[in-house]
Amino acid sequence: MASAAKSFTPLLLISSLLIASWFCATEAKSTVPVVQGLSWTFYQSSCPKVESIIRKQLEKVFKKEIGQAAGLLRLHFHDCFVQGCDGSVLLDGSASGPSEQDAPPNLTLRARAFEIIDDLRERIHKECGRVVSCSDILAIAARDSVYLSGGPDYDVPLGRRDGLNFATRNATLDNLPPPFANADTILSSLAGKTFDPTDVVALSGGHTIGISHCSSFTDRLYPTQDPTMDKTFANNLKGICPASDSNSTTVLDIRSPNNFDNKYYVDLMNRQGLFTSDQDLYTNKKTRGIVTSFAANQSLFFEKFVVAMIKMSQLSVLTGKQGEIRASCSVRNSGSSYLESVVEEGFEALSELI
Repeated sequence: MASAAKSFTPLLLISSLLIASWFCATEAKSTVPVVQGLSWTFYQSSCPKVESIIRKQLEKVFKKEIGQAAGLLRLHFHDCFVQGCDGSVLLDGSASGPSEQDAPPNLTLRARAFEIIDDLRERIHKECGRVVSCSDILAIAARDSVYLSGGPDYDVPLGRRDGLNFATRNATLDNLPPPFANADTILSSLAGKTFDPTDVVALSGGHTIGISHCSSFTDRLYPTQDPTMDKTFANNLKGICPASDSNSTTVLDIRSPNNFDNKYYVDLMNRQGLFTSDQDLYTNKKTRGIVTSFAANQSLFFEKFVVAMIKMSQLSVLTGKQGEIRASCSVRNSGSSYLESVVEEGFEALSELI
């Protein structure tokens, strides 16, 4: 009898995780308002397979390169925080100036992440025509990066249009808090985007997967060690980054670097957060209790992360006739805007008939 009960344990665990994931998605849909122009079923007629195409392809990608999940999630963050979720971070530079990718905060975005989005764009275009925006593809890919790494599954409101211009260097710098920023600075910055402290701490949990270059945290090691950093952790980092100008990389979450879970918050409680912007969330009285609650309750973290992600994914989105639907995610469409609108209106009319 005992062995029989033991054999059912994995099944019960999987079932409980699925139920918790479903609860997160359902709770978020009922609590997060959807921006006008977006909907939960936007491509139901025009491209019903869009989400399955993305998930199936990313399953293959992550089976070979699980690290790319963090790259795609970060790409979505860096897109949305700067001039909204309009896919502008995907645009290459032009004669008119450097792109967002050339701004310092984006220099370490993974080249492979851009390639994955381009590949998804081609697959979806082949299936449905030019009806799905690059910004929507990126939002879905970020969600799947979370889920396929062990995090919660959730629905994403869709219907974004792609921006026509990339943000300036100054706008990029102003809207992406650096890793050396303290919690008060980050809270103040994101409050302007309607994020409360719980949202901020939850979104920071994205650092439970991924890597960082030494340059983002060696200011905590040299010339003097940050007293809020665990000594053993600091010594290990000095072995990876023996000088302030080292160019090596290390994981953001030492406990489970490739699993989307709540161990990032456990790191912070043990003074093993990599960035000042991470560790100060536990040091600061305004956010310390939230960190502690997430470290103790992964389901709570997942629930609040989903809410914050859905909010973030709707920042200053373009909808309706705004922007465009790019044929190539890295380049603005060529040709007259009239021709583009006729093509897209044709797809919309067809969708209504199906």
